[in-house]
Amino acid sequence: MVSLARRFDKVLIANRGEIACRIIRTAKGMGLRTVAVYSDADRGAMHVALADEAVLIGPAPAKDSYLHIGAILEAVQATSAEAIHPGYGFLSENADFAQACADGGLVFIGPSAATIRLMGFKSAAKALMESSGVPVVPGYHGEDQSIATLQQAADRIGYPLLVKASAGGGGRGMRLVGAADEFAEAVAAAKREAASSFGNDQILIEKHIAKPRHIEVQVFADNDANVVSLFERECTLQRRHQKVVEEALSIGTTAERRAAMSAAARSAAQAAGYVGAGTVEFIADSSGFYFIEMNTRIQVEHPVTEMITDIDLVLEQIRVAAGAELLLEQKDVRFHGHAIECRINAENPVSFRPSPGRILHYHTPGGLGIRVDSAAYQGYEIPPYYDSLVGKLIVHGKTRTECLMRLKRALDEFVIDGIDTTLPLFRALVREQDIVDGDYHIHWLQDFLARAVLEE
Repeated sequence: MVSLARRFDKVLIANRGEIACRIIRTAKGMGLRTVAVYSDADRGAMHVALADEAVLIGPAPAKDSYLHIGAILEAVQATSAEAIHPGYGFLSENADFAQACADGGLVFIGPSAATIRLMGFKSAAKALMESSGVPVVPGYHGEDQSIATLQQAADRIGYPLLVKASAGGGGRGMRLVGAADEFAEAVAAAKREAASSFGNDQILIEKHIAKPRHIEVQVFADNDANVVSLFERECTLQRRHQKVVEEALSIGTTAERRAAMSAAARSAAQAAGYVGAGTVEFIADSSGFYFIEMNTRIQVEHPVTEMITDIDLVLEQIRVAAGAELLLEQKDVRFHGHAIECRINAENPVSFRPSPGRILHYHTPGGLGIRVDSAAYQGYEIPPYYDSLVGKLIVHGKTRTECLMRLKRALDEFVIDGIDTTLPLFRALVREQDIVDGDYHIHWLQDFLARAVLEE
């Protein structure tokens, strides 16, 4: 059993799917008892079977189950759980949920409600980063939201530029503006979408960087303000602002820039008073790198960092939440080899239309350096109510070239029949010369999909 400084014995995982399974396995390996929660649609889900206890929390729609704070807290009370791990998505970055856990005397395995609230609002986060010396994209993130002030700021920044929702993410409430006469209409549209999606219509303005890379740095902090960074992840291959492939390290990042980005990420975490695992996201081009946001949770792509550092991030999350100090100092953090993750979704590989249904045949690849994080199995019914992620294929090699060769082999061996998946997309991508060379930018995948013909 892993020693916990402030002891708790039972953890409730307020999530589902592969991340719930991954947390349950780590918690059990630490000698903790685990509680799963599930909706009507997830009665036959793997995370339900893996946990020591499982509690039904409501009907299939997420708003009535996985997003229902009251139902989850009732499950805590019914099972006498002492800690809650929110995973990612759902309530993981909900400050009200974190506060409700604290108010109920529960250990929330994540940062404080105040930190989640601060970093979840892009304007406030950027202002804090700016004052802390972390480079930010040139722009406007002020409180004055009058169209006259916004137009004046836009004209000063120059076109093209981005109008973005301050309170959200995932591309919602975002508009690219090419000229001054398009600005007012773009602001109105972004505000409508932001209000509808996030309940807050405040926007910010950023200088548009034409062909950047999206780089994020994993950070970890304990309750004594010790902060370490665990290198960067390349997240540039995206479709409509949603990551598709991630790798560590970034092929386009020099050692000098890596050190500078890592230092900036640690400064960001310290400025936010951060505790636990978090991710500081940057966009970068040849001229520099710029802070865009901080994700106050474990990331979908965290396994690539684990593969190159041999650090179990979920285990460390639990230890720190229990009051333990980080065992690592920055000088002790090392990496070895290269890792790539493919997010395998139940979607058409070109249109990305969801493809829920029953998995008729399921075979995962094996061999050295291959990891599959998934909650799927043969006969499993993918429900239509939630994110379409089926699983993640993570591959490690001594070099990026070896990693790509192993990835090709693993993708060819992976079989999921009965539903559409994004496997054909990844099989095509690993054979593209731009991907092999690492010569791509944040819009590359959209351009590729516009001309791609994919085959099983």
